[in-house]
Amino acid sequence: MQRVWTDLLDKVDWDELSALYRVAPLGDKSPAGLKTVFTNSMFRCFVYEDSQLVGVGRALADGVDCSYICDIAVMPSHQGTGLGKEIVGKLVNLSRGHRKIILYAVPGKESFYEKLGFKRMRTAMAIFENQSLAMERGYLQET
Repeated sequence: MQRVWTDLLDKVDWDELSALYRVAPLGDKSPAGLKTVFTNSMFRCFVYEDSQLVGVGRALADGVDCSYICDIAVMPSHQGTGLGKEIVGKLVNLSRGHRKIILYAVPGKESFYEKLGFKRMRTAMAIFENQSLAMERGYLQET
């Protein structure tokens, strides 16, 4: 099956994208919220197979200093096929020229990104809307 890659927003079915996030699993994100974050991202890619959305990714970038790759989501039926690696590779290539490319991973998936050249940061810190839930899910650690 042929995959169609695009960065265009005009034909995205935001409900379909929201459903992909739930099954990937990347959480329950509203269609309106996803439209906002993808619209405000400098780089993005949507991957379709037979008109079905099977993978996505985006990067927030300032054009010079920092590109932040996030929200890599792949349909469970396509996980393990190399699609996630291709999406990350495309976003890394689009981000070339930035002084640093940062990636935020789901806990437990770090080794996947290490194979793609990413290294752990020692100084990354965060404030989450729900700090206790972030702690429970493994995103934060006690200091």
